[in-house]
Amino acid sequence: MSASPDPRFLIVETGQPVPSMRRHGGFPHWIRSAAGLGRGEVDAVDVEGGEPLPPRDGLAGVIVTGSGAMVTERRDWSEASAAWLRDAAHAGVPVFGICYGHQLLAHALGGEVGDNPNGRTMGTVPVELLPAAAGDPLFAGLPGRFPAQATHLQSVLRAPPGATVLARAAHDDCHAFRWGESAWGVQFHPEFGTVHMRGYVHARADALARDGLDPERIAAEVAAAPQARRVLRRFVRHARVSPARR
Repeated sequence: MSASPDPRFLIVETGQPVPSMRRHGGFPHWIRSAAGLGRGEVDAVDVEGGEPLPPRDGLAGVIVTGSGAMVTERRDWSEASAAWLRDAAHAGVPVFGICYGHQLLAHALGGEVGDNPNGRTMGTVPVELLPAAAGDPLFAGLPGRFPAQATHLQSVLRAPPGATVLARAAHDDCHAFRWGESAWGVQFHPEFGTVHMRGYVHARADALARDGLDPERIAAEVAAAPQARRVLRRFVRHARVSPARR
């Protein structure tokens, strides 16, 4: 009898990179590469484009991408994805939300998402770990303060009931959280390298200038963020040994 295949990771694609960065591929490619996953270990579902989410049984873990959409728009595909994520998290399926995915997961689990009162965040930002991170499978042992790539207008304003807030940043009191034993959201982009981040800054230069920010300075201050990427890779390792694997 042949051995059954290893469970695969599902990337829930909630949006596309800015047009100028699509020559580097889409978010599933960026995430798969940053996570150290092989092509044969990953399926991607374009929920923004109308593709249906599969049954959760048999998944090693779920990673939710960023998006140019806003969670507060309550688009049909977004609300349907939130319901699916809520059920997956309650079932103990390992889930990792990135930026929009972080916000969508928080919304799905009863948190509050909205416009960040501090305005736009873009560039390499310092993330500060909170005391609870010391015992977290993804954040334990990391420096108390490390750089990460970020670009967002909305934030998690209130973490879901029962969630543990793990990190904050200058503009975000909830920059990372864990819900239960196997669901995480991070506002930063662990899949972004410096090329991706600078590309986003250049693409949003006019918007940054309108907001009173200096795109040239932000681009010049973009720096590598290896610890942020390490969080994503730790999620993959955690999911592979999770008892929730079906």
